[in-house]
Amino acid sequence: MRKEKMNNDLITPASRKGLRKLLPWLTLTVLMAAGLVALRLQSLAQTQSAVTPTKPADLTNQIAALQAELNILKGKATDQSHVMADVGYHFANLWFAGDKENWPLAKFYFDETRSHLRWAVRVIPMRKDLAGENVDLKAILDAVDSGILSQVQKTIEARDHDKFVTAYKQTLEACYACHKASSKPYLRPQIPQSPPQPIINFDPNAKWPE
Repeated sequence: MRKEKMNNDLITPASRKGLRKLLPWLTLTVLMAAGLVALRLQSLAQTQSAVTPTKPADLTNQIAALQAELNILKGKATDQSHVMADVGYHFANLWFAGDKENWPLAKFYFDETRSHLRWAVRVIPMRKDLAGENVDLKAILDAVDSGILSQVQKTIEARDHDKFVTAYKQTLEACYACHKASSKPYLRPQIPQSPPQPIINFDPNAKWPE
């Protein structure tokens, strides 16, 4: 009893007050130390996970998932026949614009034709003919584009009707040569008989609508 009394006498009010001031700092120090230990453990766990080799089964599942996504994208992508239908639409309108000597409109449809042809070979730059041989569509288009298509462009810029008609027909012949090279001789083009877009007025002197 006397010893306990002596110990209590050693803890003075001043020392108790000092302990109360020191306690928050001791608590903060303990919490910070605990936090550092937790971060270190988390870092070690992440490092161990990073160096853990991927199992073959996981790789197989990932490849299968990627293949499924690729098939979905292929199903949504535009096919070449759709793009070529647009080519026919613009090239047919080009005939009527040039025949009516509406040269600004002819230039518009010529530019659309050229851009859609380039789009078509981006969709399928290489195809197989019936014999299984490769048909380099891009190389064919490059030759047509730098050749007869450039001649059509020059006739539009020169506003020369007669040369436009000649160049237009020669372009149809080049198109048919490509169709035959692709084993599609039944796709035989002709001079359009009527415009595919009746809402457009091809008359360069039209006054309405203003």
